[in-house]
Amino acid sequence: MILDKINTDLLKLADEAEIELKEVFAKVDDICIYNSDRILDAFIENRVSYSDFADINGYGNYDEGRDKLEAIFAKVLGTEDALVRAQISSGTSAIYLALSALLKYGDTLLSITGTPYDSLQELIGIYGDSSQSLKANGVKYEEIDLVDDDFDDDKIIARIKKGGIKLVEIQRSRGYASRKSLMMDKIERIVKKIKAVDDKVIIFVDNCYGELVEKKEPGHVGADIVVGSLMKNLGGGIASTGGYVAGNKELIHMVAERLTAPGIAKDLGANFNQNINFFKGLFMAPSAVRNALKTAIFSAYMLEKLGYKNVSPRFDEERTDIIQTVELGNEEKLTQFTQGIQSSSPIDSFVKVMSAPMPGYPFNEVMAAGSFTQGSTIELSADAPVIEPYRLYLQGGLTYEYGKLSILLALSNLK
Repeated sequence: MILDKINTDLLKLADEAEIELKEVFAKVDDICIYNSDRILDAFIENRVSYSDFADINGYGNYDEGRDKLEAIFAKVLGTEDALVRAQISSGTSAIYLALSALLKYGDTLLSITGTPYDSLQELIGIYGDSSQSLKANGVKYEEIDLVDDDFDDDKIIARIKKGGIKLVEIQRSRGYASRKSLMMDKIERIVKKIKAVDDKVIIFVDNCYGELVEKKEPGHVGADIVVGSLMKNLGGGIASTGGYVAGNKELIHMVAERLTAPGIAKDLGANFNQNINFFKGLFMAPSAVRNALKTAIFSAYMLEKLGYKNVSPRFDEERTDIIQTVELGNEEKLTQFTQGIQSSSPIDSFVKVMSAPMPGYPFNEVMAAGSFTQGSTIELSADAPVIEPYRLYLQGGLTYEYGKLSILLALSNLK
């Protein structure tokens, strides 16, 4: 039994946490019911029926289920249209698909959240020598850093006024950075300011890890393109592959033509019998996100009370994504914690996590990911680059109970 392996002092502290966190958990429950209502309404409005789950093979002509699914995603994300496909293999894949469709030779991409997440740097061309990177194909790249975990409004607006910016990229989540993730009110503020100067600039938001954490999505506050993975929040732990690109109808048509071919766009694309998983995953997503948030909040409380450094967000802090971080100080503790998560996972619990290279990342990584779907970070996972300050990134938890057990065992490993 997992409980028999958990330090008794930690069990007592966990009991205290349940009492202290009642009000914080109540706020998470409120967001969950709000977003559940939005999604249920979208299902009813689009008249989802059992026939929409049919397996459509070959070219994928006349897939009404696929069309309804994309209409529902568009409504949930606050956009005009959406592309939701099994052929989009990850969040990085969705980002590259959209950027390569919208940016051509001579265009300029401006990141206003500093250097993007590690796996995006090679696709842009910040490092590496891929002939398929954006920079290798003539796209120019600039970035403006955040200041005190917020947008540098003056510098951004001054650059927009100079002209020549085709697309502004915003990374909502922190990635492998020390900065905080960006709340929707901050994104809304900067989007309005940019659009007031130049309404033709495309506002692109990497929404990974952030869906359904707040009551608004980037599309509700003026973003033109919103992208993410179905192995994260909106897949609800049920979608076994896939990603989405949502946004303005004209821009989505361009992205769809990049995915399939000019003249075909959204009309083709077999669903590989995934429609039912995508519908069910989205339906369950508010609950899955709630459980992931409660797991993160519980983790933060325990880590703070045990004296660990730079726990972010703090347990009672507002959140805009499911990521929880903590600095563990050295490689040994980083490895011990991830081994604790892995050993309490339902899948591959016998695997011993060790530092190793990982494709798309510049440093060795430790990663605990005993999930039903490979790479599914809405299921409980913990990972980190093995470099100072040895900051751990924890996310997911399909149920709060399973998440709590795993966190307690990981902390027992450290203790």
